[in-house]
Amino acid sequence: MRRFSIAALVAAATLGTVLTAAPVQAAHTDCTATACHFDVSPGTYDVQVLLGGESASSTSVTGETRRSLLPETAAPAGERVVRSFTVDVRTPQGEPTGAAGTPGLDLVLGGSAPALAGIKVTPARHARQILLVGDSTVCDQPGDPYSGWGQQLPRYLRKGLSVANHADSGESTVSYLADSRLWATVQPRIRPGDLVLIQLAHNDKTTDEATYRANLEALVAGVREKGGEPVLVTPIVRRWFNADGTLDNNTALLVNGLGVDHPAVIRSVAAAHDVPLIDLTAKTKTLVQTLGVEASKALYLYNEKRDNTHTSVHGATLYAGLVRDELVARHLVPRGSVRVG
Repeated sequence: MRRFSIAALVAAATLGTVLTAAPVQAAHTDCTATACHFDVSPGTYDVQVLLGGESASSTSVTGETRRSLLPETAAPAGERVVRSFTVDVRTPQGEPTGAAGTPGLDLVLGGSAPALAGIKVTPARHARQILLVGDSTVCDQPGDPYSGWGQQLPRYLRKGLSVANHADSGESTVSYLADSRLWATVQPRIRPGDLVLIQLAHNDKTTDEATYRANLEALVAGVREKGGEPVLVTPIVRRWFNADGTLDNNTALLVNGLGVDHPAVIRSVAAAHDVPLIDLTAKTKTLVQTLGVEASKALYLYNEKRDNTHTSVHGATLYAGLVRDELVARHLVPRGSVRVG
């Protein structure tokens, strides 16, 4: 795959050639039939894609470490559709404690009939960041069939909002604050006006209530110190049913072995410190219970791994949609800045 410097980032909005089975040789592109690469430095970039071709097409875009950036978008035969999004480029590409990945911006074309007619990548001038602090249920999971809800959140956001997912597998509030690759790296990147969504609970299995509360308060204070807006997020439920089809048990609702009710503590800290709250525990509990024992398996990796904690791409996408809805409902982002599909 040919690579271009920052001076050659822009592919003309009308390349005149739709990507099919062979790489496009048109000037200023660095794309094959299924992927594009741009040699850019870490930062935030606006991407505009021109989709469509001679035949009817349907194209989705993922980027970096399997982040969903654009949902599948249809274009009738002979027509073109323009879509834009903003993407965070950094090293490491995915989980902060994971592999560095490939330098620059990597985009992958998917969908039932992908067709890319043009692409333009430019440094974002007015983007607002949504930074994510979390665990494996939030992070950019490196491989199928896993997906965190933070990995799917970008697909719901329009140009001008970028997701910087700094969630990391296996982290608790204790380890996230202690590891220099995590909070000490994230906090300096917070800019005035940025949102920082914090969901840490699944791995605080041995954290006592006083410590858990103090750690959440430290994260909230650290965000505000940089001029950002903290948002506390209660954890997604575990798919652990009672005999009567409910999730009213400690395993499902994240009450640890010391009796610490993580969602309750998060709600309490949010109320005490006037922090916006996304009660994802309540939202996901309702959804899982409504689907029931069998249908809810598809949200998690039960069928693939007998895993009732980590979500499938399908489940992560639905859960990211719940987060999007709450961001809008709580006036944390404008309604016009999100996609509804």
